[in-house]
Amino acid sequence: MKIPKTTKRLCPYCKKKTDQKIKVVSTGAKRGALKRGSLIRGKLRGRGVGIGNKGKWGSKPAVSKFKRKAKTNKKTNFMYTCSVCGKSKYQKKGHRVGKVIQE
Repeated sequence: MKIPKTTKRLCPYCKKKTDQKIKVVSTGAKRGALKRGSLIRGKLRGRGVGIGNKGKWGSKPAVSKFKRKAKTNKKTNFMYTCSVCGKSKYQKKGHRVGKVIQE
């Protein structure tokens, strides 16, 4: 999807239509792989070694087709910055597109 670098829209702070810069913002942070209780951290600490059933730390079965990720791309969120007052408004109303190109 192609979006312009600037647009004219209503600024909620100035209460009038102004030129606003558009910036693509990430949709959210991923949880770290080495957080407490994660499988990777446990395996690095030596869990799942030795004889017998490893339980949580053993080999995992193949992921069923229902648990596979269904969506192929994320929604994009936009940040609008007013050129008059300099304040930003975060628009969390994304479109599900593969790539966002700013012209």
